[in-house]
Amino acid sequence: MAKKKAAKKQAKPKPKTAAAKKKPVKTKSARAKSAGKPKVPPADDAAAIGRVLVSQEGKLYMLFKEDYHARQIFEFLRVETVKDLEQFSPQQIVKTLSRPIQATVLRIRRKLAEKNRHLAEDESFVVEYKKAQPTR
Repeated sequence: MAKKKAAKKQAKPKPKTAAAKKKPVKTKSARAKSAGKPKVPPADDAAAIGRVLVSQEGKLYMLFKEDYHARQIFEFLRVETVKDLEQFSPQQIVKTLSRPIQATVLRIRRKLAEKNRHLAEDESFVVEYKKAQPTR
């Protein structure tokens, strides 16, 4: 005759009370603190940005196919790749682009001042320009 295996009795779960739910508070010792990896915040924002999605050799023309004005700026700055463009700060780009415009406006103001004319609200420039110019 084969022996029957004894069936294990399932223990009934005990009703949980508020006291039973509380876990004991563990205190961290110096050994426990040094064992884990120290949490160091990212050194700079580059780490927070994530993985790059375009290579440094990526052509700006292909990246900005639909943006004519951006391509004009790249042409003016004489940059062709992402790496070339990344050498400029936004302030440098604006300053570089606005320099010829400022020079042109100054030439316009001088030419008008020579003819005793001026732009709107620019009479003081004409007076100063006339004083600085030697009389003919």
